Amino acid sequence: MTELYELSLATVVFSKACGGNTHPDGEACVTLARIGPDAWALGDTKRPGAEPLRFTTAELDAAGIDPGRFGLSA
Repeated sequence: MTELYELSLATVVFSKACGGNTHPDGEACVTLARIGPDAWALGDTKRPGAEPLRFTTAELDAAGIDPGRFGLSA
């Protein structure tokens, strides 16, 4: 497996999912993009300048994050 943080985010398209928690600054949302065959990037819309975290499909599953909620398939 390629090192997750070596994969480029330059051309990926992030999908957004919101809900559950509201915040004084607005609704809590996260973004998710497939960046490789078994690699994902997860961002926080409240921190758009922060580097997205990277996960394998198994790690996303272990964290309870379903790509289907973002309109993506694992």
